[in-house]
Amino acid sequence: MEKELWKGNEAIAEAAIRAGCDCFFGYPITPQSEVPEYMSAHLPKAGGVFVQSESEVAAINMVYGAAGSGKRAMTSSSSPGVSLKQEGITYLAGAEVPAVIINCMRGGPGLGTIQPSQGDYFQATRGGGNGDYRTLVLAPSNVQETVDFVQEAFDIADQYRNPVMVVCDGLIGQMMEPIEWHPVPKRKLPPKDWATSGKYGRDHTNVINSLYMAPEDCDQHNVHLDEKYAEIAKNETRWEEVDCDGAEIIITAYGTPARIALTALETLRSAGLKVGLFRPITLWPFPEKALHDLAGNPHVKAFLDVEMSSSGQMLDDVRLSVEGQKPISYLGHAGGVMPTVEEMVQSAKKALKEVK
Repeated sequence: MEKELWKGNEAIAEAAIRAGCDCFFGYPITPQSEVPEYMSAHLPKAGGVFVQSESEVAAINMVYGAAGSGKRAMTSSSSPGVSLKQEGITYLAGAEVPAVIINCMRGGPGLGTIQPSQGDYFQATRGGGNGDYRTLVLAPSNVQETVDFVQEAFDIADQYRNPVMVVCDGLIGQMMEPIEWHPVPKRKLPPKDWATSGKYGRDHTNVINSLYMAPEDCDQHNVHLDEKYAEIAKNETRWEEVDCDGAEIIITAYGTPARIALTALETLRSAGLKVGLFRPITLWPFPEKALHDLAGNPHVKAFLDVEMSSSGQMLDDVRLSVEGQKPISYLGHAGGVMPTVEEMVQSAKKALKEVK
């Protein structure tokens, strides 16, 4: 299969079109503006609908309406724009409406910078909206994974009737890489007999809603959602381990820092140090059991968490998973500054020295 050279953001849009995206609603914001730009030119040609909304708030509510009618709907934005979409995302989760949300992350807080960052981990995995809800979060580390995950995200959303978020830092959105457009495995999906698309032989019309006035009804609805989230965690948790067998120190990282860490591993191993990489692919559900079991191995002495975040956000999940079995140190930058190979090497050596 021949490879093609694609820019990350444009590849995201093309992947969505190939996945059968019917509707895109969005608003331009750096560094993801090429996604709506590409969609505006190519989605209508594929029979879909593109709308540049008047705001991010409008965009996510348009997604809510279109997805509620059974269409495959999507939006994309970058950090502060995704913040504005949080109310709509919690409505989608509460009403069990599937949708795909792309966040091409930039530095913050607030408007921050247009440079790449990973400061939206809490927002994505904890939920920036109100209530008890979860959004499945996929975190690619290169353009190939990004296009694969975007295509699969639509099936995952439809299977569980839940929003799915794909988070990539701005570097992945702006870089160009060769990719293959290979078939993504299709899932057996349930019928959308819940959609607000007319009666279709029923004696009633469907209603999409996240409002439960009786506390007992709202409680039972949340019990149902919790059961669904447990099923997602059981079936969809993903991670990658590189050179972890026999490793004394494990680097935990996702996205671009995980990719940089691969070079750090080569440098450290050439110096005779036993080091591995643990890369979460689903940020939620986080692969906590796998990391917990890895921490329990006697050969593992310490962990080094690396992020494009000032004081660490995934670090919380690493700590919760390790459960105090081994010491954890942290290396990170925010505002568009990426951890370097040299910093990872020095931090790993220091962390290992402190436990020996």
